[in-house]
Amino acid sequence: MGFEIIKESYAGSIKEISIGAGDNAVSVGGASCYPFYHFEGDMPHKPKIAMEVWDMAPEDWPEACLAPFKDVVNDPAAWAKLCVEKFGAELIVLQLKSTDPNDKDASPADAAATVKKVAAAIDVPLIVWGCSNPGKDEEVLKAVSEECQEFKLTLGPVEDANHKGIGASAMGYGHALISSSPIDVNLAKQVNILLENLGMPMDRVIVDPTTGGLGYGMEYSYSVMERLRMAAMQQGDDKLQFPIINNLGNEIWKCKEAKQSVEEAPLLGDPEKRGILMEAVCAVSYLVSGGDILVMRHPEAVRLVRSFIDLMIDGGMATDVAAISKQLSEVDVDFASLAPAPDTAIAEEKKAAPQPAKKEAPKAAAEAPAAPAAPAAPKAEATPAPAQPAPEPATTKEPEVDPEAKAKAEAEANAKAEAEAKAKAEADAKAKAEAEAKAKADAEAKAKAEEAAKKQAEIDAQAKREEAEEAIRAERAKARAEMAKSHATKPEALRTLTAAAEQKSQLDKLIDRLNMIHRRVA
Repeated sequence: MGFEIIKESYAGSIKEISIGAGDNAVSVGGASCYPFYHFEGDMPHKPKIAMEVWDMAPEDWPEACLAPFKDVVNDPAAWAKLCVEKFGAELIVLQLKSTDPNDKDASPADAAATVKKVAAAIDVPLIVWGCSNPGKDEEVLKAVSEECQEFKLTLGPVEDANHKGIGASAMGYGHALISSSPIDVNLAKQVNILLENLGMPMDRVIVDPTTGGLGYGMEYSYSVMERLRMAAMQQGDDKLQFPIINNLGNEIWKCKEAKQSVEEAPLLGDPEKRGILMEAVCAVSYLVSGGDILVMRHPEAVRLVRSFIDLMIDGGMATDVAAISKQLSEVDVDFASLAPAPDTAIAEEKKAAPQPAKKEAPKAAAEAPAAPAAPAAPKAEATPAPAQPAPEPATTKEPEVDPEAKAKAEAEANAKAEAEAKAKAEADAKAKAEAEAKAKADAEAKAKAEEAAKKQAEIDAQAKREEAEEAIRAERAKARAEMAKSHATKPEALRTLTAAAEQKSQLDKLIDRLNMIHRRVA
């Protein structure tokens, strides 16, 4: 008999969205099952990995993350081209960091020129990501939409505060949008409804639920993404049946743990491998919760996650995936020297011989052999009379001079103290065991007495109930007998019924009854 997997049926599916133009277009979504549940439905398109490019040289990136791009960080077009040709990026996300009004506050015209330059340098779809300031993003993305209308861009993030301006521009120039909401299912649905009411074609919308970094942020984002997928698949909510994009590289590499050097955090290991694995693990977590596009940064993390996707879709052996390739020098951390000293003492030995008693007993015993010599010296000093020669001091000082005798005496005293401590510990343990046994016996006796009393109370209550029931039965039998006797002694005339002299219809009877009630006279 073959093994049959129980399959779940779904009320909805994820919309298939195409971003980009012509032969370079990329399709995402279209799944009719949960991520990688091939036995229940189809995943016609693998999740895509996009690599991020900044429109300015990063100033706070850790060395491990900056190393692969150190020669191109001042040229966004060259940077994007390197990501596509060398690292195999399927999409490019241009982060417009320079437009942030709290930083360089670059103009919309400058941003549009940079976008146009990058789009012309690559042959994969381009996603343009603003600075997450709603007002400035609306100005910048509207300018980008107009200046780059020959490219089918994907613009975001679009929020409820700026959806009208960016949405109208995207509709007019044929771009796709990324609807963004702050990690909340209802808010994500609301932004999608606003775009639909505006007239935005919903086959050009991707959802950004706001991606958290490590720890609590990732767990919260993961949970919200799962709820989005459940609402779309199981409840058939067409306002949430959109592919999901996760801008995770930007969040991971700004965490403290990804930036700390080996001197600052030696227990976290090699900083280069640490950051790569953090990004890869976070990306895989978002994949299994429903992510369709992952925006990543480090090429090695991209390679590891792409290998995971291929293994989940096509199968294979994870052991065939190459280990992380380092670009920085090796880091040697002496974990043995950082580890605390091991405690090899056995717990039973600690209980049998308490440490405080062991330390105090030898000290008292060591002072014991010196007791005879102590009074001798003061006695010689305190007695000034010359008539009393004192030969004792010469004899009493001999044990102090003889180290062997002193060591022997100390050993005997130590042995005696240890024996006394051991005997005391045994006596205490025996007394404790007897007390525990007595307490246990008392508790058992008390429990038995309570159980017996409870049973006796139940028996007495049952007997009382039966006695009361029997009394009620006797009383009812007596009442029935008296009733039967009274019926039997009634005269025959009372029990014989005769027809009325005047037979009336039912209507007449009703009228008579009404007259009687209302005291009316016929």
